[in-house]
Amino acid sequence: MSIEIGARRELFIDRYLIEDLANARLHLHPPERKNIVLSVEQPLENACSACFNVIQDQDRVLIYYRGYPPVGRDLPDGWKETQTTNLLISEDGIHFERPNLGLLQAEGNTNNNLILRQYAAHNFCVFIDPNAPLDQRFKAVGGSDKDNLHGFSSADGLHWSPVSEGPLAVKGKFDSVNVALWDPHAECYRLFSRYLDESAGPGQGIRAIQSCTSDDFIHWSEPVPHRYDDGIPLEHFYTNATLPCPGAEQILLSFPMRFVPDRTKNTEGMDYPGDGISDAVFMSSRDGTHWDRTFMEAWLRAGPETRNWTHRNQTPAVGIVETADEWSLYTASHYGWASNRLQRLAVRPHGFASVRAGYHGGEFTSKPLTLTGDALRLNYATSAIGSIRIEVQDAEGRIIEGFALEDSEPLFGDELDAAWPADFSALKGQNVRLRFVLQDADLFALRST
Repeated sequence: MSIEIGARRELFIDRYLIEDLANARLHLHPPERKNIVLSVEQPLENACSACFNVIQDQDRVLIYYRGYPPVGRDLPDGWKETQTTNLLISEDGIHFERPNLGLLQAEGNTNNNLILRQYAAHNFCVFIDPNAPLDQRFKAVGGSDKDNLHGFSSADGLHWSPVSEGPLAVKGKFDSVNVALWDPHAECYRLFSRYLDESAGPGQGIRAIQSCTSDDFIHWSEPVPHRYDDGIPLEHFYTNATLPCPGAEQILLSFPMRFVPDRTKNTEGMDYPGDGISDAVFMSSRDGTHWDRTFMEAWLRAGPETRNWTHRNQTPAVGIVETADEWSLYTASHYGWASNRLQRLAVRPHGFASVRAGYHGGEFTSKPLTLTGDALRLNYATSAIGSIRIEVQDAEGRIIEGFALEDSEPLFGDELDAAWPADFSALKGQNVRLRFVLQDADLFALRST
C-alpha cells in the first residue's frame, strides 16, 4: 500500500513515512526559552493566573488567560464567580500589552483588560472557527466546575454568549484547560478534555486526556480516551494544548503538562504552595484517538530556575504563532509565586523532531510513496561537513535509473523549504521509495510540489 502524499507537508515526528532506519534515529528538538511576555501585576492578576491560550487573528495575536483567582486552600463559597478572563494583544507575537477594554469594572473602574467574570473564567479557552458566520467566528469552552463544560461564541472575541442552554453534554473532569478546535483535515470539531483514568484501581486515578467530535459544536460524541502503543505507561497529563499543525493540518500536535505528584522540592515562600513538579512532553496523532509517544523524554524541562521546580510549571499555552523565521509557543513559569509569568518559546517551523544522523553517517528508507509534484522540497539542517543525499527506488526497492545515490548532489546548509536539485516530474503517480543518506544532519520535513 502506497502513501499518497499529494501536496501535503509531512513531518518526521513519527515513523509514518519511515520503513527502516540504519545508524539514524528520530530526535526530539526542545524549544528555546525566549522573552517574558507577561509578569503578573496585582490586583487583577496573581500567583494563580494561568490557563493561557493563544490565537493568531490576521495581523494581531491574542492571549486569553485566567486573571484573578482567589489564592488559598480554604476558599469561600462563590469564589469561582470572582475569577476573570483577561486579554493580552500583540502585533508581532513577541511583545504584548494589556489593552484598556472598558468592559468590566474592577477596583472601582473599567480601565482594564478584563473580558469575562463568571464560572467559565476559570479555564476559558478560545479558537477561531473558519466555518462559522461572522457573528460566531470566535468559539470557546469554559468550565463551571469539575463536572461541567460550557460552549460560547463571539463576533469579536470580547463579547461572549452561550451556544446552548446549560452545559455541553460531555462527561469528564474539566478543572483544566480543555481545548476545542476545528479539524480541517477531518472536517469536524474536536474537544480534548481531561478525565480521571481509574484503571489502576480505586484511589489510583491518573489525570488523562479524552476526546470527542461534533458537527455543530453543540452535540458531541461519547468521549474516547487517548490510546497509546503497548508498553507506554500512563502519566499524569494535567493539560493537553492540542492543535492541528500549521501547514500540515493532517497532523495533530499536543504538548501536555506532565505532572509528577510524588516529587516536591522547596516551596518555602510560595504564595500558593503545593506538592508536585512538572514538565511538558510532545506527542502527535493522525486520527485524534491514537497518539504517538516516540518521545517519552521531556520536550520542555524546568531548567535552572528554582521557581520552575514547583507544581504546575512548564504548562504550554494552547496555540502556535508564526513569528518571523521561527514559531512562537508560550509557557507558564513561576506558577504559584508572586513572580508568576508567561514566557515565549521559539521552535524551528515544522522542526519539532527530525531524522538525525551523526558524524559517521546513517540512512533511512521510506515506505512506498506516491508523489504528485515536479519537485521535492526539504526542511533540513547540516553541519559544515554534513550532507543529505537521496536515492529513488521503485516500490520493490530497485534503483530507478537517473536517481541512484551517485547521481545525487549532496545538500548542505540550513533550509526551511529547499527544492531538491532534480526533476521529479517523470515519477509523478508512481509508487517509489526514497532513500535518504545523512551525515551530521537533520531532516525535519518534506513535501512534493
